Amino acid sequence: MRLFAFLFLTLAQLTGVNKSHADDIEQFYKGRTINIVVGNGQGAGNDSYSRLLARHLGSHLKGRPGAVVSNMPGASGLVAFNWLANVAPRDGSTIATTSFTIPFEPIFGNAAARFHAPDFAWIGNMESGVSVCVARVDSGIDRFEDLLKQELTVGAAASTGFPSQASRALMELLGVRLKLIEGYVGTAAIKLATERSEVQGICGISASTIRAQWQELIKSETVKIILQLSATPDPNLSGVPHVFDFVHDGERRAVLSLIFGPQELGRAFATPPGVRKERVDTLREAFMATMRDDDFRADALKMGLDLKPQSGRDVQAVVEALYAASPAIVGRAKKLLGQ
Repeated sequence: MRLFAFLFLTLAQLTGVNKSHADDIEQFYKGRTINIVVGNGQGAGNDSYSRLLARHLGSHLKGRPGAVVSNMPGASGLVAFNWLANVAPRDGSTIATTSFTIPFEPIFGNAAARFHAPDFAWIGNMESGVSVCVARVDSGIDRFEDLLKQELTVGAAASTGFPSQASRALMELLGVRLKLIEGYVGTAAIKLATERSEVQGICGISASTIRAQWQELIKSETVKIILQLSATPDPNLSGVPHVFDFVHDGERRAVLSLIFGPQELGRAFATPPGVRKERVDTLREAFMATMRDDDFRADALKMGLDLKPQSGRDVQAVVEALYAASPAIVGRAKKLLGQ
């Protein structure tokens, strides 16, 4: 009898604690606005995905908060993630996304990266992707192998951005001839520069961004995709060669896997370190509920945005695994990237 009473009391206490947590969560988010910070400019791929998320996330959170997108471009997103780690409120009201290379800048010894990505609480990923090289048809580059003989002028943002890193890796590891022009504010600006023939293309742009924002240039045969850049080939790009088609030794493949592997986190979102566990769990659950929402998915389809979601825990595991790369492979990658 005493045992039954003890178990009943314990269950009641646990139920009360859970209800208290739920009440606290609802009270915190009610009337609040979630700030979704994008480390890229307006019109870039991360901006489009974030605005899609902002329209639907609040309906899956207790308290039904609103959500707004704030752009914080700078150093291809490094500014935003430094802010997230060191300045942003640690209360569950802020999440951020940036170029997928940025969380791994500390691995490559970038002293300007003032964070340790595994310390963030990762909320989820909207799209696991593959990047590509794109060339203007009138550039004279018909296939990737042509770059071994003829130079292609490609645009990029800062040296920390993937288009810059991918271009340098291809030049160093495969010996291709690229003239890299940095300083553009995001892929939307590079698209405009490509249309104006200021540059002849780009390497390291997300295939989903190409499908969503460059489709008219593909259909008009102004540009063409000449190479896939990822840890594994994308079956949706059959007929387009993959970078590993040209690299066969194990060490170079391992280095390229470290450089291109972060693309698995194509549209990943994180909160600052130190956010209370119950709020992190709530954000993760709301994120995945949003990914399953029919209205959300219809909205994504209308925008031409690909979806391949990952849970926050899966993203956390990918980040931690890449941070565990061997010093020898990291050192080779750093050398290739000029860091």
